[in-house]
Amino acid sequence: MSDESKIREQIADIAQRRSNVTLEEIRWVVSQIGGEVARKTRHGYLFRVGNRRFMINAHHPGSKQVKAYSVDDFLDAMMDLGWYEE
Repeated sequence: MSDESKIREQIADIAQRRSNVTLEEIRWVVSQIGGEVARKTRHGYLFRVGNRRFMINAHHPGSKQVKAYSVDDFLDAMMDLGWYEE
């Protein structure tokens, strides 16, 4: 597991640039806090951290960035888990 402050920094960085976040950045955070990709869906990925689940839509070919609403769902999950505060 990575240093807690580094994880919190990364989450805060993601929050600051909601419309320029890649799926890999979200995967990194989730893997560092003990979560996993629960499954690949038709339009994205379902992540699970403990009993909290959230969806990241990544179905736009040619674009590495995920949509801002998916980043908002990720940030809501991080708030619920105590990893992020607005």
